[in-house]
Amino acid sequence: MKNIRLLKDQFISKIFLVLTLLSISTVVLIALGLFYKSIPILNSTSLYNLLFSSEWKPFKEAFGFYPFIVGTLWVTAIAIIIALPLSMLTAIYLSEYAHIRVRKLVLPLIELLSGIPPVLYGVWGVLVIIPLIQDKIAPHFVEFTTGYSVLAGGIVLAIMIFPLIISIVIEVFDNVPQDLRNASLSLGATQWQTVKKVVLRKSFDGIVAAVVLAISRAFGETIAVLMVCGNLAQVPHSLFDSAYPLPALIANNYGEMMSIPMYDSALMFAALLLFAIIFLFNAVSRIILYRIEKRNN
Repeated sequence: MKNIRLLKDQFISKIFLVLTLLSISTVVLIALGLFYKSIPILNSTSLYNLLFSSEWKPFKEAFGFYPFIVGTLWVTAIAIIIALPLSMLTAIYLSEYAHIRVRKLVLPLIELLSGIPPVLYGVWGVLVIIPLIQDKIAPHFVEFTTGYSVLAGGIVLAIMIFPLIISIVIEVFDNVPQDLRNASLSLGATQWQTVKKVVLRKSFDGIVAAVVLAISRAFGETIAVLMVCGNLAQVPHSLFDSAYPLPALIANNYGEMMSIPMYDSALMFAALLLFAIIFLFNAVSRIILYRIEKRNN
């Protein structure tokens, strides 16, 4: 009987190993497939020109991804600048100050935001954020704007990553030992001094990991950003300029451009570039979270 149980354990462990390898191989196969489809554009144009040229004339086989990369960076940076302070203050309140009943009431509502389809965020951005920028905010800074801008994309994206940052930061705060808080309070520190000097310092790595994960989520968002950014292949120079992020470029053009080999390859290169960026950010966040778990253990 003992040998049978050992054989069953070994069989199950092998099955889990195979399933794990399959999940890993899926990521590798996606990367290899994107790279294979990108080979024509990589052979015809240098990598430097692809990344740093602003000329985008697909029918003349001029593919400069610099405006799309910069547009993606603009929208992501604005989203993080808006979302991070609000998310941190909300997480601090819910974790350190709010009554347990308030926390149980508010947290499900925040998590509900992450379940709303991105297209609804896009519609809300078109109906609310675009007119607000065009009529109320932009006239104080520029002569004219349609409202479809990197600022609109950043605001919509900030609201979309808001629940992600809050949930991760609250979990990181909860991992800070209560004894450290009690020791700080017993020495005469106020609640805010304890949060600032103990909780935030102890949670710094986790906060960084949350931000990195939020950035990777922001990089990959497509529909909502596509609907509010204006989709012009230009390098934005202000918050009120239109932009064309990489995910929007792929979503807008891929289906109808498959019949043009070089254009198809260029879009696959854009997908490969986006995949590499998101993979890098996720890997960094996982390393940070692993360090936190190892340190706590």
